[in-house]
Amino acid sequence: MLKKLLAVSAGLLVTLTAYAATVQWTENHPDRYVVQKGDTLWDISARFLKQPWLWPEIWHDNQQVRNPHLIYPGDVLVFDNGRLTSGGYGPQVRRSDYEEAIPPIPLSELKQWLKNTRIVDEDSLRYAPHVVGIEENQLRAEAGQLIYIRGLDAEPGTKLAVVRPMGRYYDMPPVDEGRPREVHRQEKDARDGRPALLWRHGPNEFTLAGNVRFLGYEMLDFGTVQVTRRADDVSSALVTYSDFEVRPGDYVFPIDPQPYDAEYVPHSPDNVPENMRVIAFSDALNAVGPRQVVALSRGHEDGIENGETFSLYHPGETVIDQTDYPEGSTRRFFKPRDAKATLPPEFVGNVMIFRTFQRVSYGLVMDAVKPVHLGDFLHDPNSTP
Repeated sequence: MLKKLLAVSAGLLVTLTAYAATVQWTENHPDRYVVQKGDTLWDISARFLKQPWLWPEIWHDNQQVRNPHLIYPGDVLVFDNGRLTSGGYGPQVRRSDYEEAIPPIPLSELKQWLKNTRIVDEDSLRYAPHVVGIEENQLRAEAGQLIYIRGLDAEPGTKLAVVRPMGRYYDMPPVDEGRPREVHRQEKDARDGRPALLWRHGPNEFTLAGNVRFLGYEMLDFGTVQVTRRADDVSSALVTYSDFEVRPGDYVFPIDPQPYDAEYVPHSPDNVPENMRVIAFSDALNAVGPRQVVALSRGHEDGIENGETFSLYHPGETVIDQTDYPEGSTRRFFKPRDAKATLPPEFVGNVMIFRTFQRVSYGLVMDAVKPVHLGDFLHDPNSTP
C-alpha cells in the first residue's frame, strides 16, 4: 500500500502567526510519528498539542489534506520548527479504503452507550406501551417467543425496541447557600410498577428550599420485537432479539433510526451552561478515568452538541484557616465565616460529548490527570475557572 505522508502545517506565515496564539505544543513531543493501526486522532494530537481538540484548525489549513478527519496507518507526521510537516516527501496517491482510516475517537468504547441507552421525559414513560404477559403464561421471554403488550398502537410488521428503566435524574437546591445545585441519580426498578417510577410532581416540584428540576429517565434498550397482531387492548409481538429475558413490566418504544452520529469531531463549545456537572458513571461507583463514560446534567435544551469538548474540574474544598483563626480563639468565635477559605478548583481532565438528550448528555473522558468524581464541573477548555 502506497503511503501518503501528511503535511499538517500552515502554508502561510500569517496563518502560522494566528495559530501560534491559540495552539500550544507539548514540550516532549516526538519529532516524527508513524500512524499505527488502533490510533485515534485524539491520541495522536495529544502527542503534539496541549489542547488535542484544536487539531482540525491546524489540519484544515493544509490544502493537500482533502479530509483532515481521515488519516491512515502508515502516514507519517514530522514536527519541524514549531509546526507539523510532511518531511519533504510530498503527497502520494491514496489507495486505502475509507474503512482503513483511523477514527477521531475510539467509538468501540461507546458501543453500549451509543445503541443501548436513552434518556426519556416524563410523558414518554407515562404513556409508553408495556409488556403484560408471555406466551403460555411463562414468566420470561427470549428470542422467538411471543409477548403481549398493552397500550400498543402499531401495525403488524412494525419493529420496536424493548426497554427497561434504570434510574431517574433530578437536581435540587443546595443545602448550603451559595453552593451549586445538587444533582442526583435515583435507582428505580420496573418491578416497582409505573406509579412508583413516574415523577408524579412534574418537572418542577416545589420545596421550601426552591424548585426541584426533573432531568429525565435513564432507559436501557436490550431487545427488539416485531408486532404480529394489533388489538384495542392487548396486542402481540414476536421477540426477535434480546440481550436478556423480557419480563412483564418492560416497556416498548419506537426504534431510533439514527441514535448517534456517524462521526465525532472534538471541538471547543460555543458556550458552557451554568452548573454543568458529572451526575453518574457508566461502570463504576466512586470514580472513573480515561475512556470511561459519564452522564452530565445538561443536554440539547441547554445548547449542548455532540463533539463539544469540555475541561473537567473538581470543586475547591472549603477549609478552616487555622493560622489566623485557630480553634478556640475569640476571632474564630466572632467571625466564623471569615475563618473559612475556599480552595481553587483542581483540573481533572477533558470530556467529549457524544450523545445528547433534552436535559442530560453522555460524555467520554478523553484524558485525565486524576480520577473523575461525581459533582465535578465542566468548564471552557480554553480558559481556567
